[in-house]
Amino acid sequence: MKDISSINPKKILVCQLRQIGDVVLATPSVSLLHRRFPNAEIHILTEDKCTQVFDNNPAVSRVWAIKKKELRNPIKALKFYWKVGRSGYDLIVDFQQLPRCRWVVLFSDAPVKLAEMPPWYNRWLYTNWPEYIPGGYAAMYKAGVLKPLGIEWNHERPIIFISDEERNEAKACLGSLGVTEDEPLITIDASHRRHTRKWPEEHYGKLIRLISEQRPQFKFFLLYGPGEKDVALNVMNESGVADKCVILEKPGSLRLMAALIERAVLHIGNCSAPRHFAVAVGTQSIVMPGSSGSWVFPSPEHEEVVAGLECEPCGKEVCARSDLACLTKVMPEDVLLRVLDRV
Repeated sequence: MKDISSINPKKILVCQLRQIGDVVLATPSVSLLHRRFPNAEIHILTEDKCTQVFDNNPAVSRVWAIKKKELRNPIKALKFYWKVGRSGYDLIVDFQQLPRCRWVVLFSDAPVKLAEMPPWYNRWLYTNWPEYIPGGYAAMYKAGVLKPLGIEWNHERPIIFISDEERNEAKACLGSLGVTEDEPLITIDASHRRHTRKWPEEHYGKLIRLISEQRPQFKFFLLYGPGEKDVALNVMNESGVADKCVILEKPGSLRLMAALIERAVLHIGNCSAPRHFAVAVGTQSIVMPGSSGSWVFPSPEHEEVVAGLECEPCGKEVCARSDLACLTKVMPEDVLLRVLDRV
């Protein structure tokens, strides 16, 4: 591999297609690239559902949105990947090496194509990769891909840029739900598509009730995504303090969620995208990770509450113990003590 530590690219493409939380975790690397190459255009290739992460980001010049429904036709898909790949990039950073990323890399004549060490059968697609990336916080790991460029991660946090207009939208949203400007807010994210990372809904309900008894001035905003409203409603019913809970009739945009979390004094939830949004907008967080690992930002403002089992974090989608003890043994009373230390 050639030495690329002194290159001076004018046009950079960063490939991070999904999921939303992973895209947020790529934002420190985008910031680092911008700092290292301030005169370069930085473009992003991501799925359509993730593009809002980069709204208002001063480091990003363009976002290529992959609209999967439109690209089901293989001819249209290849034309799109060709168009992206042949857009004159000097440097491509591929964080995922997914098939759609590899098509773009294949079609591109960029002199530097950088990725995590690829499997042997894909190495011909890339020009450079780091020999070793230490484990740890996922955003740090992603930034480790940039090491051949002379870039080092120095605790840069994920970042989402919220505009004043978006803050006003969040304010109006809360006002319509009966939350006044002087009422402190906690955001709650109780849903997750993986049951090994989903703290029980009844635990969330009890935690809200316990917090409300100690901090009656607080309101709780129940976040949810498409198809997850029943989870939020169940948590509200389990809490026994429905008058302290607020919820949207329909899921809001990612930008609204980010602005609402920024407005909150604390975010509590599972290991999913909202926890990364909390870090990205500067709101402290408490998370029950379950089987998940290596996702907590290394700062006292953000913590995980775990059961202390030898098997955690296992990173699996099926519990080897069959009892999900890493979640069920984390009791609301334990989490309450952490909350009261913060608010």
